[in-house]
Amino acid sequence: MELTRQDRERILAKVVRLVDEKFFDPHFDLSGWHTQVSERRERLLADNDPVEFERDMHALVSELGVSHVGFYHRSAQTVPGRLAIGATLQKCATETGLVWIFQDVHEGGPAHAAGVERGDVLLSVSDRASRPPEGPTFSMGTTVPIVVQKRDNRQIRAVLDIPAPRSRQLPYCEPRVVSHSILQNGVGLLKVSVFPGVVGIDVARAVDAAVAELRECHRLVVDLRGNPGGGIGGLRLMSYLTPAKLPVGYSLTRRRAATGYEKEKLRKFGRLPSSKWALIPLALRFAFAEKSVALVTEGLGPQPFHGSIAVLVNEHTASASEMIAAFAAENRLARIVGTRTAGRLLSADTFKLPHGYVLSLPVGAYYTWQGRLLEGTGITIDNGQVKQTVTIPANDKVRVDWPVTVLDAPYANLTFTARGGGFADASKPTAGLPPEQYLPIYKFSTPETTATANRSSPSPPLPTPRTGAS
Repeated sequence: MELTRQDRERILAKVVRLVDEKFFDPHFDLSGWHTQVSERRERLLADNDPVEFERDMHALVSELGVSHVGFYHRSAQTVPGRLAIGATLQKCATETGLVWIFQDVHEGGPAHAAGVERGDVLLSVSDRASRPPEGPTFSMGTTVPIVVQKRDNRQIRAVLDIPAPRSRQLPYCEPRVVSHSILQNGVGLLKVSVFPGVVGIDVARAVDAAVAELRECHRLVVDLRGNPGGGIGGLRLMSYLTPAKLPVGYSLTRRRAATGYEKEKLRKFGRLPSSKWALIPLALRFAFAEKSVALVTEGLGPQPFHGSIAVLVNEHTASASEMIAAFAAENRLARIVGTRTAGRLLSADTFKLPHGYVLSLPVGAYYTWQGRLLEGTGITIDNGQVKQTVTIPANDKVRVDWPVTVLDAPYANLTFTARGGGFADASKPTAGLPPEQYLPIYKFSTPETTATANRSSPSPPLPTPRTGAS
């Protein structure tokens, strides 16, 4: 495709106009971005190579400094691995330098189908070496050869069969969306890999079915690791975390932010439609209305696992999945376990440009109900660490006690860390089992017996022995 200087000027002018009229970030000053436009203008207009023009335009809009921005041509769209192959990658330092290691490999995705496993090292993509900091990208609707190194150091060649996207505006593969299982001791595991669809009726049904299968579980682990987000179908999962109708957060448009608002008076969305037919009245209600909306859980009633929920997240947990984790954390509905999340949570839209180009821009901000803007910050995990400040005299010692709840496990691996005065030290329990000093967890039981005398009726059944852990 050949572009004239005039074509490039028209495209640049429309991008600048759309940013001025549509882009919204509550903390961004556009004056600095306009300076970038002025400094790069001549180079952009002189870009005779369409590939270089697309790359340089993408770099320009990326200077807006937020997620969900992009400039691309719809005919040759490439997307990151987390969206294209159903897997995430983590940068890791080795003796030979930095490498990419597969971190989350979602069942049913192209990487999983090709035999890729968590912990495999990505060596090459399409016969080209792949190393950080440049992350691999993939074209949708293609087959891509890769070479990976397995944990036993074997190198194998695999082929990723990447499907065409259902929507060019939201290009991603769709692995198995919801899976569940029952772990030892009746702990339920519910994993959601993505929230497909704008409204998410299908994912809501899948979550309903999984929760029904886990109805006997009194403890639940929700796995959102590697979940890139998606549509509003995550509301169903949030609604299973609490029996009540609780406010979750709210989206805010540029217009509403400028005119002022009260979050309690925003239009509310608090029920996912039960069928595709119900989308019609929903569209009539929201399609042409102001897009600032408060989200409220559906009030699905008590569940046996309430009060004993953990949510797993990592640096690839983004967008709608961050919304769920933030809601659970703010309302103390679950313990959040893992690493800091991605901090990619904005409402975006796509805009057509001349000659088949597309611009993606954030047009709305999302706030939690307590007023936190997660974009750029994510959710910080405390990992349940209990911190205490103590003063230890020179050459002396101080006893410090920590309250601990022990579940059904054979041992506890504890490390105590102290920091102060620019120094730090760590220690394992001296009474532990070598070599790692693990503390054994002993179970005890106290059987009780009941006997009767001088009665003709049979004795009541013996109660189940009481068990515990120490």
